[in-house]
This record gives sequence, C-alpha cells and structure tokens, in this order.
Amino acid sequence: MTPEGAFARAMADLIAQSRPAAIGLAVSGGGDSMALMQMAARAGLGTPLRVVTVDHGLRDGSADEARQVGREAAGLGLAHETLRWQGWTGRGNLQNIARHARRRLIGDWARRSGCALILTGHTLDDQAETLLMRLARGSGVDGLGGMAPLRRERDLFWGRPLLSVRRAALRHWLRQHGLGWIDDPSNDDARFDRVRARQLAGTLADLGLSAERLAGMGEHMRAARRVLDAAAGALAARAVRQAAGDLLIDRAALAGAEAETRHRLLAAALGWISGRSYRPRFAALADAAAAAGAGEARSLHGCLLRPERGTLRITREFRAVRDLPPAPVGQDWDGRWRLTGPDLPGGHVAALGPAGLAECADWRASGVPRAALLSSPAVWQGDRLIAAPLAGAARGWRAELVRGRDDFAGWLISH
Repeated sequence: MTPEGAFARAMADLIAQSRPAAIGLAVSGGGDSMALMQMAARAGLGTPLRVVTVDHGLRDGSADEARQVGREAAGLGLAHETLRWQGWTGRGNLQNIARHARRRLIGDWARRSGCALILTGHTLDDQAETLLMRLARGSGVDGLGGMAPLRRERDLFWGRPLLSVRRAALRHWLRQHGLGWIDDPSNDDARFDRVRARQLAGTLADLGLSAERLAGMGEHMRAARRVLDAAAGALAARAVRQAAGDLLIDRAALAGAEAETRHRLLAAALGWISGRSYRPRFAALADAAAAAGAGEARSLHGCLLRPERGTLRITREFRAVRDLPPAPVGQDWDGRWRLTGPDLPGGHVAALGPAGLAECADWRASGVPRAALLSSPAVWQGDRLIAAPLAGAARGWRAELVRGRDDFAGWLISH
C-alpha cells in the first residue's frame, strides 16, 4: 500500500473514533511530519486543519526551521503557530524532558484551538525503536505493546496515522512530489538512546528482527494487554468503589488476585486519580502493592495509598496539587473536577489545603479523611475561602468529576 493509502485508511479510523471539530498537526519540519502535513492537506478530510511547531531553542537555526514550517503551511492554506519552550536547565534526560514539555505545550495549544485530535508523524521505524528501548528497560506487556495508533488523554486524542509506514517510504514520497524537509542533526547524535536504537535496528534487521517484525510483536502484546485489562476490569467491578473522588479497594480481593492483575488495577487507579498518562515504575508499583498487603501506607505517582478498615484508599496527594495554577470557576481543575455554583466574579478553584480546611468546622461529618480533603477542590475569591463542597461547606456549590473521569471502571476499560 502507498503511504497516501495507508494515511487515508488510518485517518478514517481516527476520525470515526475521535469525531473532532478540528484537527491539529504537530509538525517539526522533519521528513515524517512534513509528509504528514502534506498528506493531510491533500486528503480532503472535511475537517479544519491547524499546524503547530514547538521551537525548543536548543540549537542554532531552530527558529528559522519553525518559520520554514510556517511558510509551507501557509502555502497549503493552513494556519500555523510556533510555541517556544524555555524550560531546559541543563540537567536531566534532555530528550525525555523536551518530549514531555512538547506534549504539554501542544496539548494546551490544541485546547485553545479547538483541536480534539492531534496528529503526529510517528512511523513504523519509530515504533520499532520505541520497542527496542522499552525492551532494554525491562518493560512488560504494556510497554512492549508500543505506541497505539490512537490514544486518549483527558479531553484530547493523539493520533499516529503513519505508524504502518516506513520512514524511507515517506522520504521517497516527498521526493516524488518535489517536496523538501529539514534534517535535525540531533537525529545522528549517539548520546541519545533513540539514536542508538536506530543504529542497532539496522544490525537486528540483518538477523531477521526487522522493524515490521518488531511492530508485529507490539500488535501481539496489545492483544495480550486487552485480555489482562479485562481481568483487571473484572477485579475492579467486584473490589473497587468510588467515594468523593477517591478509590476504595477491598484489600482481601486485591491480595487474592494474580500479581499481574493486582499491579494492573493499582496502576490504573493511580492514573485515574493523578491524571498521568504513564504508569509508575514497576519496582515502585510492586512495593506499593506489597505495602498494601501489609497494611502500610505509601506515596506514589502523586497519590496516597492508605489502608483503612479492610480497604485501601487511594487519594490525590496534597503536595501534587498544592502549586497547580488556579482554574477559573466553571473550568476543569486538576483534570478531574469541575465546580459549579452562584455567580462569583474573580472566583477560582484551587486545592482546599490546611488553611482552607481550618475554616470548615464540620469537615469530620463528611466522612472523608483529612488527607483526602486537603487535596480536594475548593472555591476561592482571592485569599478568601468561598466553598469546599467535599468538606461539608458546600454553600450553594457543587463539585463533580468531569465526564470521562467520573467512572473508574469505564475509564479502565477505555485506557
């Protein structure tokens, strides 16, 4: 199948599943993303397209490259915006930090632009390289499933319509159409894990472990994951209940489950509450599971795991939300909560915290533990507490989990 044919077939599935009002294209200027932009513009998708480029400012010429993408987008009649990141401190894993920053910036841009679906130019080669890196890290079934064609994170969908296409085929397609692209010199820098994985892939292909073979392994692993997720879902149905945004898990049922099912349920619970799209490290997850069985508390993934009366309560940790930017009243806070109530000019939503809880005289009557209430959403006007619905001080306000985060069992199955 031609690259254009593979793109068209993938896009039909992505649009059917996400139903976006507009589509965002993440374009760096490299061959993969430039092919993505050109194909999307030529495909007649029937949905408005908008282009975004992140300039990390980490090397000379990056601003010129972003402007070049803007000129190419304009030539196709597409709106383009450049986002600039200035968060590199010179410490830590540069590629990992830059990737998370890029995803956060693009996600915020997509929400402002009304793009519920964001497309990236990941290819079959990227999939193979990802699997090799995860294999080296000792990943399990989930990690070795590789990148999914479509992933939902909160209110956004991230799609990869070129995941079945080889990188070389995209460049051949660009040359056929007289189209250029920008080569990033960091793609040849062997200091980075992905570059070393790319170099190793050629040697492995000579042994029969081709990119196609690795991607096929990923498909098998994703099929196995669906079976394992079903087992975790069955455990959730009989052992988990929701309370004030927390999850209460029956400890006996959790201890009696297979280790893989137990770990999978805990990882899903932590992700549902924290909003993080990635799982905690396996060693930390296994330690938390063992601690739960022994009746010991743990802090993990921005959450608290606290045994209480035969259950394990998982709640948001206050220090994980303490410094979150306040959300205007009526908008989502912490990716989970929306508070509605009387008109309040200048009102905002932030964590209740110790100072706010001290103003809620009847908080114990709510039945919600203090640690959970500290991280609960509250309405503020400046420094003045207006309402804390979960702490017994509703005062005409209501706190609800946003759609998609209100049903843990359904969320577990869909993720």
